[in-house]
Amino acid sequence: MKNTFKYILFTLTTLFSVMSYAQLRIKVPSSFVETKPPIAYSIPWHKLNSSKREYRVRDFEGALEIRRTPSMNWNLLSIQGGLLKAIDHGEFGGSLTFTPNDNTQQPIEIKEGNVKFVFSYKDKIYFIEGLAHMDHSGGALYELIRTGHDFSYKKLLDFEDAPEAFTIYNDQFLIAAHESFYIVKDLKKERLFKNAFWTGLYPNSIAAFDDENVFIGMRGGIVKLDFTEGTLVFYKND
Repeated sequence: MKNTFKYILFTLTTLFSVMSYAQLRIKVPSSFVETKPPIAYSIPWHKLNSSKREYRVRDFEGALEIRRTPSMNWNLLSIQGGLLKAIDHGEFGGSLTFTPNDNTQQPIEIKEGNVKFVFSYKDKIYFIEGLAHMDHSGGALYELIRTGHDFSYKKLLDFEDAPEAFTIYNDQFLIAAHESFYIVKDLKKERLFKNAFWTGLYPNSIAAFDDENVFIGMRGGIVKLDFTEGTLVFYKND
């Protein structure tokens, strides 16, 4: 009995240490200060909107990494025989193209549009469109179908708000949109954090550690989402 008690105590202590370590690893750097989210289009919001600081987040070996990097308007995916390239030029359009490895063959334009992301998931290829311009904001999720040398696609979902950042977490597609957030699971979507303050702050990346620690990189700072509580926290680098 005494040995059993010691084993249980050791197990609990180890579990607590692992949990504490995990929490420590995803701690927000001290250079980022928790700040009240600005009201969209207010003076503090305009300062963020005009900022030249674009912060990108990622999960680096279990730790939150934040970098200042410029936004990208293209996304690549290597597939058999060549390369898929998604291009988004905002109001000036974009495309999804396939460039063969054989440079004697011409690139194939698969679709015109503001293609934000192209990615593979469970042996299928998908791409996401999105555009926020003037009074319009929307997008869609497509499955790309390849038959020999030919490509086609089918629309799976429409989004009422333009997708801007994307990642896959626990068999879910997480999408930070122009002013909201989507979770897509089994091709069913849920829209969260509607009318979020980050409209016009251009979310560019998502790092998801667990349901309580989902980070979004954007212009002027980062945001931490908690799905369990339905809350968000804004951190600004002063």
